[in-house]
Amino acid sequence: MQKRFTLKLMAACAAFAAVAGPGIAQAQTKLKWAHVYETSEPYHKWSVWAGEEFKKRTNGKFEVQVFPASSLGKESDINQGLQLGTVDIILTGASFASNSYPRLAVSYYPFTFRDADHVIAYGKSDVFKELTEGYKKATGNTVTALTYYGARHATSNKLFKNCDEMKGLKMRVPDSPAYTALPRACGANPTPIAFAEVYLALQNGTVDAQENPLPTIEAKKFYEVQKNIILTGHISDALLTVISPSTLGKMSPAEQKILADVTQEAAVNATNDIRKREGELVEEFKKKGINVVTVDRNDFQQRVLKAITFESMKLDKKDWDRVVGIK
Repeated sequence: MQKRFTLKLMAACAAFAAVAGPGIAQAQTKLKWAHVYETSEPYHKWSVWAGEEFKKRTNGKFEVQVFPASSLGKESDINQGLQLGTVDIILTGASFASNSYPRLAVSYYPFTFRDADHVIAYGKSDVFKELTEGYKKATGNTVTALTYYGARHATSNKLFKNCDEMKGLKMRVPDSPAYTALPRACGANPTPIAFAEVYLALQNGTVDAQENPLPTIEAKKFYEVQKNIILTGHISDALLTVISPSTLGKMSPAEQKILADVTQEAAVNATNDIRKREGELVEEFKKKGINVVTVDRNDFQQRVLKAITFESMKLDKKDWDRVVGIK
């Protein structure tokens, strides 16, 4: 009697498992992926794709929810979130990650990169590997990918065409020391404001200007409240995909490799989208009636080199020389 009951119970459990699917055998792990960009931007689109692809390639074991547009906090918050365990994966500028490992911000010294190809080559270089390993030793966090963010240009209601004409200009910059070099060198007043609040700050005159790549100027609609776009191209920016140690600790080596693979594929695709859009936007902004101004970038660069030392930014010039020398 007992044996028959046991056999019936086993059969019932097997039938239930067959109906319920594979999820009954292994609990699904939910992961939070955070960034500060709009849902219309490639960074979000390809983050969502990476999350879905990771779920697919792990047979549904991991469910990734992407939180865009600072919905889990501003950029400094989501970087802290990796340490606190409130987020699992983030997209962030190395300028923010460098708060834990200053050498990582070497790419933010103005006019370091020649172009987008140089940024991409940096992401594959020995110096990048060395710096991200140093960051991992300092924090436990793992950088799996680099995405091109674009060349940063200025927008302003007060037109300027050279460094001297920036004097006294109140320019919004991200809340990280790396972005203050150009405005400080030119006598402007760098003013940190959270990304989500920049449009309103420009609209109500809290600041006169800001700086970001052309695709971001479009996505955030800064062109609606700024008369001029000045093509300074002072920083060629990139985003890092960073994963917390506790998150990777939940995964097998094979699953870790899958996550690294999908984030790298997403980075390549987002980079391609950004490069394409960056090439189209100058003419589109002109058609909207925005005054797009070309300037002598060398003039700005020489002023920065004279005014802002590497030591003042907690950088090592040897790192910078290696990055500049990448072919």
